[in-house]
Amino acid sequence: MSPESKKLFNIIILGVSFMFIFTAFQTCGNIAQTVITNLNNTDFHGSGYTSMSVIYGVFSASNLISPSVVAIVGPQLSMVVSGIFYSLYIAVFIQPATWAFYTASVFIGIAAAVLWTAQGNCLTVNSDENTIGRNSGVFWALLQSSLFFGNLYIYFAWQGKTHISESDRRTVFIALTVISLVGTVLFFLIRTQEDTKAPGEEDSANEILGDASSARNKMTRAVAAFKKSIKLGFTKEILLLSVTTAYTGLELTFFSGVYGTCIGAVNRFGSEEKSLIGLSGIFIGVGEILGGGIFGLLSKKNRFGRNPVVMLGIVVHFIAFYLIFFNMPNDAPIAPMEGTDTVAYMIPSKEVAIFCSFLLGLGDSCFNTQLLSILGFLYSEDSAPAFAIFKFVQSICAAVAYFYSNYFLLQWQLLIMVVVGFFGTITFFTVEWKAAAALVARGSDYSSI
Repeated sequence: MSPESKKLFNIIILGVSFMFIFTAFQTCGNIAQTVITNLNNTDFHGSGYTSMSVIYGVFSASNLISPSVVAIVGPQLSMVVSGIFYSLYIAVFIQPATWAFYTASVFIGIAAAVLWTAQGNCLTVNSDENTIGRNSGVFWALLQSSLFFGNLYIYFAWQGKTHISESDRRTVFIALTVISLVGTVLFFLIRTQEDTKAPGEEDSANEILGDASSARNKMTRAVAAFKKSIKLGFTKEILLLSVTTAYTGLELTFFSGVYGTCIGAVNRFGSEEKSLIGLSGIFIGVGEILGGGIFGLLSKKNRFGRNPVVMLGIVVHFIAFYLIFFNMPNDAPIAPMEGTDTVAYMIPSKEVAIFCSFLLGLGDSCFNTQLLSILGFLYSEDSAPAFAIFKFVQSICAAVAYFYSNYFLLQWQLLIMVVVGFFGTITFFTVEWKAAAALVARGSDYSSI
């Protein structure tokens, strides 16, 4: 197998592994608040929104140390151990206990930081400036296939149900735990960097992995990785991209947790309201996969760079927000167990609700594929610190959004996303124009990014 084939193999295995893990985790996140609402008349008194806020809060703080962890442990083992913690979090729902639920939320926050830092390193090391766009798209399309498979099961399993029984819950979460473990095991198939580089070649992986035989070298590199993360965090490009990244954190919270809860709370959807949560997740996944495929696999034919894709993403999201504002009751995110009979500016339409799910997924893929691409391009030599900062900003904004989702009406949540999304698009444009100028100065074809 040629070096290029080995690199592409690594990217595909990386994407498939994440697909299995996040088939379980994203489905869990999508249905968690609905399941918990049905549990709150028992001894369990947790909140899905609060749990996600804890996860993303710990996630954001842990990104400060995740490059050091990856430096000591290595990317592959880092992803394996992190995957195990994802499985443990999902397993908590088999027999929920409030203390275990929030404890697992803390541990998965730490694991998530390490997992995504290692993922960013693996993606960058197996790419160059000519393949980073393609590889980002391939990874993103495979990752977001997770939304399709898990939610397809929820749609059929919960069809016509207005209450989620204990048996229903256990069946779903046992299956999701097993799926997550399968994804974790697949990480062992990723080829090590020594297999993908010719003798004597150097890359960012060498900076991160260091000399495996020397504990002292590993610690030195861990400290260096931490210092590099802090230094990178104050560069102009990272600060500008942080606004765009903040927006992806806010809308991640909305489409992965809040919007499904809104759909499940609308009593006018009748007996289909719970199964529609699964259908919504499916169409979010369809949008994500379509975006990842088009903007990643066809990136070679894009002569105008990343900005048009990001512009498409913000336009698609603004259309979705407008339709959601008219279609969904304002109190849907914070409705009680009985749901809401409130009507917004139109009679709630299932078709419009599902169409908005597709738009949310498509817009999200526009932003994330281009952020992965530009970070891999700008920081090919500092991939772990750069991706750690990216996930730090994204996760802390997701944590804030999950916290205020407990209290804010729908209209205020949409307004926050519109404002941050607008400014995030402008700041991305600024960094991309500078990246394009640097690429032209090196004599490369701009369409190659």
